[in-house]
Amino acid sequence: MAFVGTSRSDTLAQRLVPQTGFLAHPIARDGLLIVLGALFMVLCTQIRIELPFTPVPITGQTLGVYLIGALYGPRLAILTLLTYLAQGLVGLPVFAGGLSAWSPSRFPGLPVIIGPTAGYLFAFPIAAGVVGYLAARGWDRRVSSAIPAMLLGELVILSLGFAWLAGATAIVTGTVDVELLFGAAVLPFLPGAAIKITLAALALPGGWALLRGRDRSE
Repeated sequence: MAFVGTSRSDTLAQRLVPQTGFLAHPIARDGLLIVLGALFMVLCTQIRIELPFTPVPITGQTLGVYLIGALYGPRLAILTLLTYLAQGLVGLPVFAGGLSAWSPSRFPGLPVIIGPTAGYLFAFPIAAGVVGYLAARGWDRRVSSAIPAMLLGELVILSLGFAWLAGATAIVTGTVDVELLFGAAVLPFLPGAAIKITLAALALPGGWALLRGRDRSE
């Protein structure tokens, strides 16, 4: 069976998708991967832990961002996360807690699309692109390089999420306590991020090892 690509720049998903039947057409392959990735993000939103001291919940979405970025590479990862966000923009309940972009946020009077979590959502395509860019260059094939790639993706998410939340807080309250906000928008998510990055960083090199073993047996 032939698989998409064999060079160092290939991603795991590209190597696993067969070039047979309707999937022989690049548009069909890409479309299938984008749909599956967007659905996977919806499944990741089912992991949700509300925190009483911050309007931002802990979710499984960032794990989805890491994996989609590493599996798909930058172009497809960005398109997949944009598709996921577009689902929420048209009113589908695909965000954490079964919310759409227009659902009420935890800031009264603000919908989710401009609420306190919007910065994290907008960061997803960028972070997936960063992780995907590095994965396409082989960073996902070893735990020692997969972890830094995903840490960079997490840095993008936390930085944009913090900046957006600071701006939203300033608009609503007229002031921003940076230290307090850092404790609400960044620190609570670091332990979970460490766990999710570790899981993803262990899974991806394992996937490449299985693929190499399968290729040798064919």
